[in-house]
Amino acid sequence: MGMNNTPASDRVHIGFFGRRNAGKSSVLNAVTGQNLAVVSNVKGTTTDPVYKAMELLPLGPVMMIDTPGIDDEGELGSLRVRKSYQVLNKTDVAVLVVDHCHGMTPEDSSLLKRIEEKRIPCVIVCNKMDLEQKDPGQVDWKQSLPLVKVSALTGQGIADLKECLAALGKIQENSRRIVGDLLEPQDFAVLVVPIDKAAPKGRLILPQQQTIRDILEADATAIVLKENELAGVLPALGKKPKMVITDSQVFARVSADTPKDILLTSFSILFARYKGDLEQLVEGVTALDHIGKGDRILVSEGCTHHRQCGDIGTVKLPSWIQGFTGTEPEFVFTSGTEFPDDLGGYRLIIHCGGCMLNEREMKYRMKCARDQCVPMTNYGITIAYIHGILRRSLEPFPHIAALLDRKGI
Repeated sequence: MGMNNTPASDRVHIGFFGRRNAGKSSVLNAVTGQNLAVVSNVKGTTTDPVYKAMELLPLGPVMMIDTPGIDDEGELGSLRVRKSYQVLNKTDVAVLVVDHCHGMTPEDSSLLKRIEEKRIPCVIVCNKMDLEQKDPGQVDWKQSLPLVKVSALTGQGIADLKECLAALGKIQENSRRIVGDLLEPQDFAVLVVPIDKAAPKGRLILPQQQTIRDILEADATAIVLKENELAGVLPALGKKPKMVITDSQVFARVSADTPKDILLTSFSILFARYKGDLEQLVEGVTALDHIGKGDRILVSEGCTHHRQCGDIGTVKLPSWIQGFTGTEPEFVFTSGTEFPDDLGGYRLIIHCGGCMLNEREMKYRMKCARDQCVPMTNYGITIAYIHGILRRSLEPFPHIAALLDRKGI
């Protein structure tokens, strides 16, 4: 990620949906003023979701998503349709493109129903207004949804569509903070950042970058150091830090080196609050107390990366869990867009902090777990619980600390 780039996870995700040859790709290209998506008269030209990060004025940084047609046919076509529906799980604003010549079809109505069930802000775009209507079909829609008539070929209505997307996108902007709301101007926040083989060469990982930025926006001071420097640096600061934020992998050491009167938490716990539901994830970690031999634990990461020796998700976490439970569960690993629809076979889900996922997708995964009654937690909460420092790591969040008392955690 370049220094001037907004992370994909913090961009408003705008998904373009519709039947084959309704003009989804053409409308997307017209909105962006670029040939981002391949277009042709051949049905099914778009075979996989296509993502493009860009600036869309007057909204700002967005992620545009072009999807396969929802009426694709055959065995391969059904897989493409499934991919399109999966994109809804990360879509902040949906654009349903309807062919003016044919009107609203059953496939369009079915998709619109799914969009409404997921409570995704949506605009219906009636495309090909430059052509005469050949069939008596009508674009029927609920009056609560905006309808914009456009021609991707001539540019008719595209400016109106941009304004509509900007209005819907503004509704979806995330006003929550990673840590800034916990700090006052002039506060010190110490960030403990191990530098190991898995750390990207020449830069910090995304959660660390975003946390530093949020601290600066709160007019506080970020002090970044390695875990072996913390004990010596704290007394030399001349001012007590408001909090210490650590990488979860060194939670135990950092806890031992941080005085009790300084708040302590981790990047992973901060992102659990920022992207999802911290209360659900804290409750979920207690499932570790009931894990038995052969129980399946899903360890899921939102990004894909080359696994290093000593990888936290596939090596360290399983080792710590085996030591904590005194048994041998079965671990299943997924990454990127791979997240099972059927979670019924798992006793516990342990997710990464989700820095590469947008808020909607992270909350969708949590809802899947909740609906299927499968406990879910994340890396940082798990590590804190295993090392007996969960209560301390949640002190910055008094309402969650009170939950520990109510639940007897």
